[in-house]
Amino acid sequence: MKTSQLLKSMKVVSWIIFIGICIKAGAILISFLISLFIDPEVAKDLYMGLDLLSVQHFSHTYYVAFVVLMLFLLVVQAFIFFWVIKLFAKFNEQTPFSLLLSDLISKISYATLIAGGLALIGTALSKWLVKQGIAVNYDWSAQEFLFMGAVVFIFGLFYKRGIEIQSENELTI
Repeated sequence: MKTSQLLKSMKVVSWIIFIGICIKAGAILISFLISLFIDPEVAKDLYMGLDLLSVQHFSHTYYVAFVVLMLFLLVVQAFIFFWVIKLFAKFNEQTPFSLLLSDLISKISYATLIAGGLALIGTALSKWLVKQGIAVNYDWSAQEFLFMGAVVFIFGLFYKRGIEIQSENELTI
């Protein structure tokens, strides 16, 4: 498969993931609002089997904090894929190294590290709730976000070096 075909395929996959994250965030937000203002029992199946009813019964504040943290994490993930989509839109095969792409890669790496931080907070909250006897079955994936953020950050440094080399070569011609 040619690189350009692979890039087009990955652009489509990025759009699918972006739309999926937005749908998930919207579904959780709507279910959350319904559980707050209309029917608290909705917390039993907030999204695809996610049962936070025990958290809601334990503490309304911790329930709100848990769901808001989940939503913040989903919003950061949506921004990551929004910037990935912009990256594909701005990519030029003839001049692949540009400051605009470098800035987008930096935004993606910082957002991924922020997602990792949010996921660490969420993991700590989940562990604390479990110690309180509240069953919480949600995987925050903190390690994966932090690892991915570090990899993208390193990739961004290599990319910046590529821009520097490209600029030097253009000046010498």
